[in-house]
Amino acid sequence: MSGIRPPIMNGPMHPRPLVALLDGRDCTVEMPILKDVATVAFCDAQSTQEIHEKVLNEAVGALMYHTITLTREDLEKFKALRIIVRIGSGFDNIDIKSAGDLGIAVCNVPAASVEETADSTMCHILNLYRRTTWLHQALREGTRVQSVEQIREVASGAARIRGETLGIIGLGRVGQAVALRAKAFGFSVIFYDPYLSDGMERALGLQRVSTLQDLLFHSDCVTLHCNLNEHNHHLINDFTIKQMRQGAFLVNTARGGLVDEKALAQALKEGRIRGAALDVHESEPFSFSQGPLKDAPNLICTPHAAWYSEQASIEMREEAARSEGRSQVAFQTV
Repeated sequence: MSGIRPPIMNGPMHPRPLVALLDGRDCTVEMPILKDVATVAFCDAQSTQEIHEKVLNEAVGALMYHTITLTREDLEKFKALRIIVRIGSGFDNIDIKSAGDLGIAVCNVPAASVEETADSTMCHILNLYRRTTWLHQALREGTRVQSVEQIREVASGAARIRGETLGIIGLGRVGQAVALRAKAFGFSVIFYDPYLSDGMERALGLQRVSTLQDLLFHSDCVTLHCNLNEHNHHLINDFTIKQMRQGAFLVNTARGGLVDEKALAQALKEGRIRGAALDVHESEPFSFSQGPLKDAPNLICTPHAAWYSEQASIEMREEAARSEGRSQVAFQTV
């Protein structure tokens, strides 16, 4: 970043600067933390077109989840903004370079929901292997399951976990948490992460592979745990899917743009991928009635909720508010 925006030139900074929650309305966690340093407003907006002019003109700080996107054009609408705090991990819905050019600081809360995301990832993996969702659906639809033959038919595709190879793309906080959980279930865990320093694999007892192709070729199940950027958009596409083992599983609880959903749908229909579980999607909010995945078989989708628990939600909101509060105090002392 090129630096923080200088103080507003048309007079002294207001003693109680305005901080806005852009894409939400519940500020009950944030207000007690910020009440002594800022006035808190909520916008409940899905785009900057829905944000009130007062916020665009006066907000010095912003809090935001993942449900609104800020491009350069959006950022330029804010006349006094000096800091954005993402309530959660990742910055892919904020144009970081433009924010830096405009003197707007950006930070996030990367560690608040690591346990929840890792737990949800394992739930998806176990579901794919043990086919719990499909067994439940069969009973709900009235399928009679009594004889061994009927069990064999309805549970077709269920597989043993112990001895399978789980390939993790991205060994950050969540990737490491998934690796430790997977080992307890009997997975042999390998990972690919070109940004991770040497030695982590020895500390965790994992096997590192040097290329994405190696990971895809050797994995029975692939799970994604990397940030989305201009270099890895559609990391999983028709070409890389063809490098995967025939009948492998795919799990994505990271970012929707990592997976080419059109290519995934085709691979599921052809059986090249045996099953997939997605918590994140190219277009959100996700709907089964639209997009290339609507007719894809052996697919589990959840609504970008892998991060959520009541505890994690409160913790990340508290930490985001504290970050915002510290920044406002610092700005007022400049």
